[in-house]
Amino acid sequence: MPLADAHRHLGVLPAYPFYGGPPVNPDVTARATIVQLLADLDREGTERALVIPNYGVPDVAVTFALNELVLEAAQHDDRVRAGLFVSPRPADAVLTEQALALAGEPGVRALKTTFLLGGAPDDEACLPQLDAIFATARAHDLVVHVHTSPGAASDIDRVGTLVERYGDDTKIHLVHFGGGMSGHIKLVGSRFFDWIAAGKQVYTDLSWAIGFAPRWLAAEIDRRGIGHDRLLFASDEPWGDHAGELARLQHATGDGELARHVFTDNYAALYD
Repeated sequence: MPLADAHRHLGVLPAYPFYGGPPVNPDVTARATIVQLLADLDREGTERALVIPNYGVPDVAVTFALNELVLEAAQHDDRVRAGLFVSPRPADAVLTEQALALAGEPGVRALKTTFLLGGAPDDEACLPQLDAIFATARAHDLVVHVHTSPGAASDIDRVGTLVERYGDDTKIHLVHFGGGMSGHIKLVGSRFFDWIAAGKQVYTDLSWAIGFAPRWLAAEIDRRGIGHDRLLFASDEPWGDHAGELARLQHATGDGELARHVFTDNYAALYD
């Protein structure tokens, strides 16, 4: 079956002393060049990929600078689509404005934002940046990718307010499907399907998912008869593991219609 990867990163970050330890580079498979990226796609058998700047260290200027690299990658090879990094933080307003100015460039299909490095969906100081991000996505028919993980500002309880606020007319991809036990249960139990039924343009992937979540989500999609067009495969390389993410989702979705949507058709609908 053809394979499309809806969320992976490009670029090498400086070493950083995470959690008070020595400076390290945990993303050991990070790629610095387009040639290296394309070699990975060839090795994996990945036919299409949405590529986003690597991020994770507090110096966001490094990540913003990588927007040019992912844009170049998308314009160099038609297998690649670009997701531009943008920030909700007031301190990054100028950098975000510069990134949003690239939204109409050929190959750009998404905007990626996160609250891991600061800000919050319900922080009034972040609203001007969030409004600008979603307005730009709406104007250019782009998908907004938002990191989710349990607790703090990335928790689905707080990130979910973005779906409520902007999801009627802007496509929103909840990266990592909540990112852990509490998020998975809240989303599969009702919230993800409630949003779809309410007409929200919400999408997701199962990178970083805990073992039970892919099986349960696939079963609920089958039982409810909705959601098959909202789930995509994503490796999240170099922070995820392509082989592991692929095997887990293949096992959960089988080789029928749901798998075809997850691994090819949904990507094509959003990015091709």
